[in-house]
Amino acid sequence: MLSIGLLILRIGLGVIFFAHGAQKVFGWFGGYGLAGTSGFFKQTYGIPIVLSYTAAFTELIGGLAVAFGVFTQVAATGLGIVMLAATMTHIKTGFFMNWGSVANRGEGYEFNIALLAMIVTLALIGPGHYALIN
Repeated sequence: MLSIGLLILRIGLGVIFFAHGAQKVFGWFGGYGLAGTSGFFKQTYGIPIVLSYTAAFTELIGGLAVAFGVFTQVAATGLGIVMLAATMTHIKTGFFMNWGSVANRGEGYEFNIALLAMIVTLALIGPGHYALIN
């Protein structure tokens, strides 16, 4: 049963991270692509372009790796670092997400903490038996 639970966790997290990476890299799902994302990160948060690219490709490739169970612990570690950075970036806007889309409020870090906890769990436990590379 543990391996089935890990499979469900991997697929769910993999889809989330891949989708967010695809927004940042390709502009899919309403994203801005690499140029727009890196420009936003630089202007808004002072994040260097190389780190923006690193985060974007880590989410994209790491999401696929986690979902399929390929180098899961390595990918999960990279994604954990990205989520730790995202959490620190959102600390100033408070804990809760901006469900009401209040202007100029930003997003809180509760979702980042949830993703961080789940991805660290995969980094520590591994992919389970139902993975392409176990």
